[in-house]
Amino acid sequence: MELSYEVKDSYAEIRAAGRLNMVSAPKLRDFVADVVASGSSRIVLNLADTAFMDSSGLGALIGCLKAARQAGGDLRIAAVQPQVKMVLELTSMDRVLTSYASADEAFGDD
Repeated sequence: MELSYEVKDSYAEIRAAGRLNMVSAPKLRDFVADVVASGSSRIVLNLADTAFMDSSGLGALIGCLKAARQAGGDLRIAAVQPQVKMVLELTSMDRVLTSYASADEAFGDD
């Protein structure tokens, strides 16, 4: 999984490209923790280039959400692909991790 981020006006956008599975989940957690530690607690995780997620990936998303909220911010997801959306819906985590069409929309109203 390739991870990159860009700080925008009111949030940091993290782009995740590849498979979000048991191999890449710890990498995502560490990456988000580093972004939060650098002072960005409002995070949008752009999943446009993430076509697959398993239960380990779901656990990583929850861990990232917790890290952002503990820092006084929030984590939102954007551009969710069909398989990832299916995992979120089957586990009812789509109620906790609301998905947005784009990163710009995720914190657009705040």
